[in-house]
Amino acid sequence: MKKLLYCLLIPVTSILSAQEKPRLVVGIVVDQMRYDYISRYYDDFENDGFKRLIKDGFVFKNAHYDYTPTKTGPGHASIYTGTTPARHGIIGNDWFVPSIGRRYNCVEDTTVSVVGGVSNGKVSPKNLLTTTITDELRLYYNFTAKVVGISLKDRGAALPAGHNPTGAYWYDLMSGKMITSTYYASKLPKWVDDYNRQKRPTELLNVQWELLKEKRIYNESIADENDFEQPIKKGMNVSFPHNLAQFKNDPAILKYTPFTNTVIKEVAIKAIEGENLGKDSIPDFLTISFSATDDIGHRFGPRSLEVQDTYLRLDREIAEILNYLDQTIGKDNYLVFLSADHGATDVPAYLYKNKMPAGYHNNSYIKSILNAELNKKHGEGKWISSIINEQVYLNHELIKEKGLDAKAIKQTVIKRLMDEDYIVEAFDKDVVAMRMFTDPTLIRLQNGYNNKRSGDILYNLSPSDLNDAFGRKGTDHRTPYAYDTHIPIIFYGKGIRSGSSVRRVDITDIAPSLSLLLNISLPSGSTGEPLKELFD
Repeated sequence: MKKLLYCLLIPVTSILSAQEKPRLVVGIVVDQMRYDYISRYYDDFENDGFKRLIKDGFVFKNAHYDYTPTKTGPGHASIYTGTTPARHGIIGNDWFVPSIGRRYNCVEDTTVSVVGGVSNGKVSPKNLLTTTITDELRLYYNFTAKVVGISLKDRGAALPAGHNPTGAYWYDLMSGKMITSTYYASKLPKWVDDYNRQKRPTELLNVQWELLKEKRIYNESIADENDFEQPIKKGMNVSFPHNLAQFKNDPAILKYTPFTNTVIKEVAIKAIEGENLGKDSIPDFLTISFSATDDIGHRFGPRSLEVQDTYLRLDREIAEILNYLDQTIGKDNYLVFLSADHGATDVPAYLYKNKMPAGYHNNSYIKSILNAELNKKHGEGKWISSIINEQVYLNHELIKEKGLDAKAIKQTVIKRLMDEDYIVEAFDKDVVAMRMFTDPTLIRLQNGYNNKRSGDILYNLSPSDLNDAFGRKGTDHRTPYAYDTHIPIIFYGKGIRSGSSVRRVDITDIAPSLSLLLNISLPSGSTGEPLKELFD
């Protein structure tokens, strides 16, 4: 009824132009998807998933993140706002807040509570400082356009869905249910409740995770038995098959399996049905974030059979979504884009064994040597409050109490950091704030810096150098280097011609491109440029 009223109030010419727009936009973000997964696994994909997007859509082969740290929260925020952490404020998955003396989750909101589950429900987008493309769609159509966000992770749902969506839903690791928070609603809609009652996580875990295809197909990966992988859970094998049935009553285990993506696909389809998305000329927007690729990638690394098998299975999930859209929305009525929130480095131990540059460091060790240096100069004290996102937060209360000059303290810290071989550069935040860098890597440092949330000193590690706090197996991401920044951007569907480009583009170019394709306002902080190839 609201959409009908909206159409009665706007000019006929606007109605006609609205009919030329896609009825539904689907944004797909694949967590930790390096660009090279497309080319490495291409021959093993089937025809209706990734291959369909690549052959019939437009592929940007040289797309990058233009800031650091490259993490999930900032990645999703940057895709949907069209700007970097310097402007949208999501500088990491979490950051240190001196006023409360602890780390702070990027979507944390202590004023709200969980709806439908028992944990990770104090969530909202309140820390996101600019509007999103989804916000602008809602604003343009006076909130008659529907926006729904679906993800395993709270940040993968809350940030893309924007500040005032129809709904945002994520997975509760304790209950195995899809949940939301009181920021969005006081109760779950019927379609989410109905899905939760199916208890799909228990069903999906009551299996052995075996290879989807014959083992000979997986020749793009290293041997299954190797020294570079962590088990899903202590005591489990690191090679196939993975016996999941023993953990069928532990919903948290699901995130380390490709079957998480099955849940997210099913919920996304239920969202289209339950919210009647794409049913009229006013565009709706569905955001989907597939996160199993990240949790499995962290555990097993980019060369593992587990990662390859996860992508071959994801290929089928995407095919099912596309086929469903064909049947229900119509082939010429929807627009899809696919990208990733970051990449990942190869396991440093694997690189080192193969004579490639790589290494390990330890944040606790860095903190200890910095405290020791400052203790030597200024007396005993807890000088370093936190080290996170390759940023050092100083204890300013202690500095003030001792009557010391913070600038001098920062220079001492920088000098000591630079004595470590694995740190290639370190800067006072005041230097970064001047935004005078011209080197591409340092520009990414600037773009990731937010004056009110970032630390006092920012530094870059050597390429493929990881924190070994969790051992020297598996991988991570967060750096300004190509293995973390180089990701795919693919547009497919209504109004998109097939083709590809090797022109360097940025992740922040997605949102303004969508704004112009939908003929609506750009997000409020947008700094990206429209992808001109989509308009040729």
